[in-house]
Amino acid sequence: MNIKEELFKECLLYVEKRRKTIEDIITSNKKALLSETKSSAGDKHETGRAMLQLEMEKAGQQIQNVEKMSETLHKMDISKPSDFARIGSIIYTEKANYFLAISIGQIVVDQTSYFVISSASPIGKLLLGKRKGDRINFNGNSIKISSIQ
Repeated sequence: MNIKEELFKECLLYVEKRRKTIEDIITSNKKALLSETKSSAGDKHETGRAMLQLEMEKAGQQIQNVEKMSETLHKMDISKPSDFARIGSIIYTEKANYFLAISIGQIVVDQTSYFVISSASPIGKLLLGKRKGDRINFNGNSIKISSIQ
């Protein structure tokens, strides 16, 4: 398996883990909402229900974000070579290596570190469309692109 396929696989695993975690939270909160019974401490009961409701809304937003990530991954074609940075590209620079996909942070593949970033991130926006030899300015640093895969 090549590096790009490995990074892509890691992205898919990340999305599935996030989805499972959020679904577990939703299931747990639904059970808690159903088991909440009116107690003599009425205000305490209402506060508990309101907190659970907020958690459910938050989980709903998180599930939407995970769906967007999944959508992005399924639209990517990592098999197509490209001489410019696009979603699905690995961008090697003199400072770090980037995989333009979804924002999940740093991953190590074959003892090499890659930052898996989205095209909407600040550095992702700068890298998008760039070619080998181009420079970007990020956080006061001029960074040269050594190669794109």
